[in-house]
Amino acid sequence: MTSLPDLIADAPEQLAAKLGIEITRWDADRLEGTMPVKGNRQPYGLLHGGANAVLAETLGSIAAALHASPDRVAVGLELSCTHHRAVTEGLVTGVCTPVHRGRSTATYEIVLTDEKDRRVSTARLTCFLRDA
Repeated sequence: MTSLPDLIADAPEQLAAKLGIEITRWDADRLEGTMPVKGNRQPYGLLHGGANAVLAETLGSIAAALHASPDRVAVGLELSCTHHRAVTEGLVTGVCTPVHRGRSTATYEIVLTDEKDRRVSTARLTCFLRDA
């Protein structure tokens, strides 16, 4: 199993760092992270749907990489997001849980909520686990 510090070693150069994403919990069955709304809004002042997708894919990709054996890497194969509610301020929290963890693919559900614990977006990510 790859370690989380190894996965985020160049974090300042990564998109997740630029959006302010922070990983707050990780283990085999649950990965959590947060992202501020400030700095990630679209022109109408709402949290950008693409930022939701980045948070979801970041969490799912890290979870898949932690699942993969050390000689394999996780690459995104498919991401789908449904946006349920607009957010204009505060933090969004993502909770990533496994749907399927196989040898060559891993699928995760990522639920994003606002600070009032209301569902903002639901995403599903499938990663291909390929040889490094």
